[in-house]
This record gives sequence, structure tokens and C-alpha cells, in this order.
Amino acid sequence: MPKTVEEVREDVERVLGVLRESLAMHGGNVELVRIDLETGVAFVRLQGACVGCPMSDLTLKAGIEETVCQMVPEIKEVVRVEDESST
Repeated sequence: MPKTVEEVREDVERVLGVLRESLAMHGGNVELVRIDLETGVAFVRLQGACVGCPMSDLTLKAGIEETVCQMVPEIKEVVRVEDESST
């Protein structure tokens, strides 16, 4: 039986919780904005020192997306949103 959005959200939050420890060491953070289960996309907002950091794209794709997709099979892609209106 497929997972609900709430169950997948909990799984993603659990993974992000571990990743937040590394981000926090550099003054950054990540917020899960929403999940689209139909497309397998998790929308996140980078916060703190991650905003405007030249390495933020690498952090998003090679760090956050790679880990979330590996640990939560329902998620196929992690996309950054900049503000409330882009969700």
C-alpha cells in the first residue's frame, strides 16, 4: 500500500533532521515546504547562511537531494523554492 503524503513528509523530515546538523555547523538550515507525491518532488527552502551562498546549489543537489532520494524512495527530486509565492 502506497504511503500517504503525511508519511512521506515524516520520512523526509527525519532525513532533513540529520542533514540540518551539518548545515547548522555552517550557519544554514533547510525547511521542507511541501511534497508533491504525484511527481515525487519535495520542495525545500534554504535558510540562514545557505541563502546566497555560492555552494548552495551543490549543497542542494549533491547533499540534500541525493540523500533524501536515497533514503525516501517516493522522492525523485528536491527543488528549491525562494519564497511563499513560488510554491
